[in-house]
Amino acid sequence: MRFLEIKQIAAEHLNSAVELDRLCFGGLWTLEGYRRELGSPNSDLLGLWTWETADCASEKLDSELDPFDIFSPQNRANTGAPPLQATQTLIGLGCLWAILEEAHITILAIDPRFQGRGLGQALLWALLKSACDRQLERATLEVRSSNLAAVALYEKFGFQEAGRRKRYYEDTGEDALVMWRSGMEKPDFQQYLAVEKVQICDRLRRNK
Repeated sequence: MRFLEIKQIAAEHLNSAVELDRLCFGGLWTLEGYRRELGSPNSDLLGLWTWETADCASEKLDSELDPFDIFSPQNRANTGAPPLQATQTLIGLGCLWAILEEAHITILAIDPRFQGRGLGQALLWALLKSACDRQLERATLEVRSSNLAAVALYEKFGFQEAGRRKRYYEDTGEDALVMWRSGMEKPDFQQYLAVEKVQICDRLRRNK
């Protein structure tokens, strides 16, 4: 059985974060860059991990926890999962900067081998939940204009295009879309996140 979990990245995970960064972005941030994120009180750096258990271990864990409730790592700690022999693999990265009342989402990446399964939705949900917990009111990000899948994901979560940065990406000369999501301080945003969490977990179960 495959398990998934989102949690804060720690110092011992930084080398894996750099490797995943190189795979997804060709080396956007260095090891020192990720280390600075860990040391900043205004930064939330999240990782998405996966691991598998043997069939016998799966039978035991089935009754103890939901392998697709990736937002509740404390429940796993209480049950003793993952087993000591299970090797966790970092397959996703997410980062935001809290600046005044705004969450600037700087990184959202899923290992290409695991894309198309709803994991990007899960990681974006976790970033927005972190922003909400910080009582931030708005979120913003930049995305390549040609990255239609990412644009569709952000639009699904209520982001709207607010402008363009011409020739923002040096490697291709491509424009960046500037997207915003407001209203995160309102009570109905918490309800929205709760509904999205259920839908995301359902999709992960279907794609297991």
